[in-house]
Amino acid sequence: MSEGQILLLGFIAGVTILLGLPLGRLRAPAARTRVFLNATAVGILVFLLWDVLSHAFEPVDSALGALHQGAGGLGPVFGFGVLFLVGLGVGFGALVGYESWLQHRPNQLNRESSANASGTGGPGAMAVTETPTRSRGWSPARRLALLIAVGIGLHNFGEGLAIGGSAAGGEIGLAVLLVIGFALHNGTEGFGIVAPLVADGERPSWGFLLAMGLIGGGPTFMGTAIGAQFTSDTLSVVFLTLAAGSILYVVLQLVMLAGRSPNHRPLYAGVLLGLVVGFVTDMIVTAGGA
Repeated sequence: MSEGQILLLGFIAGVTILLGLPLGRLRAPAARTRVFLNATAVGILVFLLWDVLSHAFEPVDSALGALHQGAGGLGPVFGFGVLFLVGLGVGFGALVGYESWLQHRPNQLNRESSANASGTGGPGAMAVTETPTRSRGWSPARRLALLIAVGIGLHNFGEGLAIGGSAAGGEIGLAVLLVIGFALHNGTEGFGIVAPLVADGERPSWGFLLAMGLIGGGPTFMGTAIGAQFTSDTLSVVFLTLAAGSILYVVLQLVMLAGRSPNHRPLYAGVLLGLVVGFVTDMIVTAGGA
């Protein structure tokens, strides 16, 4: 298979993330519908978290198996184990730190505004009338959508590595099956990105949706290009654990958002549906032999 054909496989697997993004353009859905759609995204992301962690742990599991059979030492176990835990911690901790920074930022801007209003802001200080425009920026729902897109993008980079490595190694059938499976998953992941916007009743522009699609789906193509040149368990563990940490953070955020609704039935139904969708698509890929 030529390099161009391998890259085409990566493009197909990544571009399907655009299928779920238009749901973000729904016009003011009812409160129950918003809770249900948000909860469905939670279910999909919970499945995705399980899927990412299981793949990221494979090198650790293999090293432990080799150690048990006397065919390997503690070095690989320790190396992959530390890499797994550090990547997970960094992926989760970075977003917790980002959230903390955002929470303190409004207080800082308010102090600057007070200083400017009293004339103590100094030369070149921002005028009070300029503060609201610059301090608002993106809404919390948009920032959360971006974080979801970044987490999914890291995960999809790992998927791209698998596609590129399989195709470059001559395992064309496996590569095609991986593309089909990942394409199905990416189609549901697109909705996971826009779920916070739907839950908040915010209607994003097409440009914003395309940007999120590029952040979430583009790494599949990039990973395929890199995976076609070489394969690395270390690189795979790093990206998958970073993705798992960020997805875990996003799941907690979405659960807190959904928990504000007094009616929890749509929450339960949506989470269950999301899990079913995730596992059914995985079953289809497994049945195909991937």
